[in-house]
Amino acid sequence: MSTVHIKAEKGDFAKTVLMPGDPQRSRFIAENYLSDARLVNNLRGVCGYTGYYKGKRVSVMASGMGQPSMGIYSYELYSFFDVENIIRIGTCGCYPERIKPGDLIIAVGASSDSAFAARYDLPGTLSAVADFGLARDAYDYCVSRGIRFEVGSVLSSDIFYDDNGHAEKWAKMGLLGVEMESYALYCTAASLGKKALAICTVSDALYDSSLILSPEERETGLKTMIEAALEIAR
Repeated sequence: MSTVHIKAEKGDFAKTVLMPGDPQRSRFIAENYLSDARLVNNLRGVCGYTGYYKGKRVSVMASGMGQPSMGIYSYELYSFFDVENIIRIGTCGCYPERIKPGDLIIAVGASSDSAFAARYDLPGTLSAVADFGLARDAYDYCVSRGIRFEVGSVLSSDIFYDDNGHAEKWAKMGLLGVEMESYALYCTAASLGKKALAICTVSDALYDSSLILSPEERETGLKTMIEAALEIAR
């Protein structure tokens, strides 16, 4: 049942897949959080594992960076491997000053400067949103653990180095942060009748370039995000 980008068999993936961008993060999660973890895909070095977290069968596989890569892997997982839920776990920059590095953002919606949704030939602009049930579960988990978090929309940008001052314009529209994958994930899930959510750890602040996670803080922040996603996996 291998596809162009995933070398695996039908049934190798659980119904829920956690998707960090970095293949090394996939390996870290499998080795540190999953029991009986098994490598089910390593085509192109994009590590995918399936194992168990507190008795729940869960998979984790990297998406790579950017919307084209996320679009490919999420489409193939949903379409050919019977995956129902994808939870993106990654980092983002934040816009509002009330949000600090280390906080989580539960992205219930995503805007984009990408033409990703043009493929659907819609007579308008698609509003890309997360699955409410997954978002509600993430919200309840964060509240119960006293985790610092915000719920709202993010920008999924094709541009990492923004030298044109666009951040202020997006911030003015109430967006919480910027990353590079969620819009493509939400569009793909919507087009296939599947479920998706992005939970991001804020790694730096767009309003103050000196505010950035240290290596130690990054480890703690990512751990909080990973555990939140694992706890709400279905």
